[in-house]
Formats: sequence, structure tokens, C-alpha cells
Amino acid sequence: MREHITIPEVENVFMAAVQEWSDDFMSNVWNVYLVNDSDNDLHDIMVVSKAFGTIDGEMRKTSLLRHALVEMPAVSAVKIEMIEDSVLVLNNEFTITFFIGKTLYDRKYIFRSNSINEDNIEEVPHLWKPGVIVR
Repeated sequence: MREHITIPEVENVFMAAVQEWSDDFMSNVWNVYLVNDSDNDLHDIMVVSKAFGTIDGEMRKTSLLRHALVEMPAVSAVKIEMIEDSVLVLNNEFTITFFIGKTLYDRKYIFRSNSINEDNIEEVPHLWKPGVIVR
């Protein structure tokens, strides 16, 4: 039975953390984007995020955040959430589930602890801004 189930690989869909100015906080903040670099529209998208890891030898984790998107056009990017500076020292995990046509895709992306910083910046496709990408 299991050998008949095929789980397709997610290609050309990734997460990016971009530092942007926030008028609400009057400082630069890290915003996480879902980037669709494929030729396919995505629909019925669910994004679940959490952070986990150790701080001063003590295990810490955040609550789960859930985001739903009806559709996302091909070759586009959409802001998912802001990451607070205090959780950058933790692993920030994003689980993405979506459909292309009638096929379900699922992928987990992890920004490792302390990986969201100026040293790991590259240009984010379709946003044309510097950011940290997890493929």
C-alpha cells in the first residue's frame, strides 16, 4: 500500500527572511516571505510556524502560528509573518502545505539558530531585496 503513494518533491518554492523598516516599531525587523519561483499557481496554502531550541541551557519553544492563503500566483512572493529579534537565537521552522492542481505538496523549512543575520544575506528573487533564503 505505501509503495503506491508518491510524495512529490517541492521545487522552486522557498522561504526568505528580509530585514525591512517597520513604522510600528520604528526600527528594522525581519519579515518572512513565502516565495513561489515556479511556473505554477499555488492554492489552498497552509503555513505553520514555530521556534524551538535552547537558551542558557534551558529548552524553549514558541506557540504555533498558522497562516492560510487561498492562492498565490506563479513567480511571486507574499509576506507571512515578522520574526521577533528574541527568537532569532532559536530554530525557526515553517511547514508549508499547498496544492498545485489536484496534487498536494508539503515541505518543512528551518532557519537554523542565529542563521538570520547580515552574514548570510543574498538577493531574494521577486522581492529584489537582500535576505536570508532557506531552500
